[in-house]
Amino acid sequence: MNTEPATSPEQPWPVRTVARKIGDWIHRLGDVWVEGQLTQINARPGTQTAFLTLRDPSADVSMSVTCPMWLVRELETPLREGDRVVIHAKPSYFFGRGTLSLRADRIRAVGIGELLARIERLRKLLAAEGLFARERKRPIPFLPRGIGLITGRASAAERDVLANAQARWPHVLFKVVNTAVQGPQAVPQILRALSTLDKDADVDVIVLARGGGSVEDLLPFSDEALCRAVAAAGTPVVSAIGHEPDTPLLDHVADLRCSTPTDASKRIVPDVREETARVRQMRDRGRRALHGWVDRETRLLTQLRSRPSLADPLGPIQRRLDDVLLHRERGRRAMLGLLAKDQAEVANARGRLTALGPAATMARGYAVAQFTDAEGNLQVLRSVSQVEDGAPLRVRVADGAVHAVAESVEKTAETAEGDRP
Repeated sequence: MNTEPATSPEQPWPVRTVARKIGDWIHRLGDVWVEGQLTQINARPGTQTAFLTLRDPSADVSMSVTCPMWLVRELETPLREGDRVVIHAKPSYFFGRGTLSLRADRIRAVGIGELLARIERLRKLLAAEGLFARERKRPIPFLPRGIGLITGRASAAERDVLANAQARWPHVLFKVVNTAVQGPQAVPQILRALSTLDKDADVDVIVLARGGGSVEDLLPFSDEALCRAVAAAGTPVVSAIGHEPDTPLLDHVADLRCSTPTDASKRIVPDVREETARVRQMRDRGRRALHGWVDRETRLLTQLRSRPSLADPLGPIQRRLDDVLLHRERGRRAMLGLLAKDQAEVANARGRLTALGPAATMARGYAVAQFTDAEGNLQVLRSVSQVEDGAPLRVRVADGAVHAVAESVEKTAETAEGDRP
């Protein structure tokens, strides 16, 4: 349990106390294995201690390393700046100066085989996360307004990209950011350049270009931090690293992989001569298509105009009018004939009815006798049995009626014969 009093403005710790406590905490860490990239080697002949600077290749972090001179001399391959190494060291805090360093007792160079194995493991990891997937790759604009170029200063890759792109499209605009393309400073500088160009609204595509080199030279372009930054960029990124056989991990993450910087310049901008020829060809095709369409429509109009209906547009109407008038007259005559026929039949039926009616019969000398029944209704006398002697009668003749009285009732012989039992 810590029994020392807490600090305050009235009871501050002296510098020595703070330095001692920091040293105590650091020394508790013990021995560690550390991997990094050598950025500085100071091993002067005649000295007992070598001073190294070990840097994280994926971040802007470095630490000082000290080791015995014999440890550096006994290595099979002399150390060079930019080498990847793994050291076994113990953190050491210098109380007087307040500085921290690593005291190494073993140094092991990371071989090419191990580097390639690490790259392969990283490749599988990034592929499993979907960073290599084709569906996430963005299309490259046909004619970018501005192109960001990240490459080494005054390098052959820069000259190839600029010269070939400007030869293909003279008005192309480049924003060039020169960075280290190998060594410990490459990844941090490229990351800063990528972030700057990605935020630039005038840049439609970013090209990372570098010439060929050894596996060690191309290691920055297989760095995990750089690969993830390229995958997260909002601007399409083109990888133009090395020569055809060189395939750093950046080639798989980038939206477009070009075999060489020269190939990149051919694929990010169109060829003005080819596009001019294509425009001319399309214009000729359009002209021919338009002329063909006009000719076809002209022939169609000529054919339509030559048809009788268009040559004499009022003729068919007049003929149809004549037909209508003819059929109307025929209909009128047929209707009149039908009416005349029906009128004749009606007149004939009226004549027959008139001839069979009582008035015509009476006009020929017949009369109709009527009597009044028990209920006081006037009835037609049909039988002598309906009246008795002295019954009043009404006799209708053609021109009036005569009132009479039945004096006697006489039956005809046929009636009398029929009344016998």
